[in-house]
Amino acid sequence: QVQLVESGGGLVQAGGSLRLSCAASTAISNAMGWFRQAPGKEREFVAAISWSGGATDYADSVKGRFIISRDNMLHLQMNKLKPEDTALYYCAAARITWATRNQNAYDYWGQGTQVTVSS
Repeated sequence: QVQLVESGGGLVQAGGSLRLSCAASTAISNAMGWFRQAPGKEREFVAAISWSGGATDYADSVKGRFIISRDNMLHLQMNKLKPEDTALYYCAAARITWATRNQNAYDYWGQGTQVTVSS
C-alpha cells in the first residue's frame, strides 16, 4: 500500500506563488498527478507527469502558471495564483506510466493540502 503525503499549502495573496510537494512511502515508477477540489465542486485535474518526467500535461486553467516536476518527490510550482485556485490539492499515483487526466487511472491518493488565495 502506497501512502502519499502532501505539504506546502497555505494562504497567499493573488499573484503570489506556492510550491506543493508530495512524499511517497515507496518509490513510484508510474505516472503521478495533482488534482484539486474547491468547496461545492467536483475534484478536477490540475497536472500530470509521466514516470520518467519527460511528459507533462496541464489543465487549461493552470497552463503557463503551474509547473509539475518529480525527483524523489512530486512537486507543483504554482505561480501567479488567482482566487479561483483556492482548493484542497491532492497528489495521486497512477497504475500506468504515461501522464493522464483520467482520475480512474490513479490508485493512490494523499489526504490533500489546502491552498487559499486571497484577492
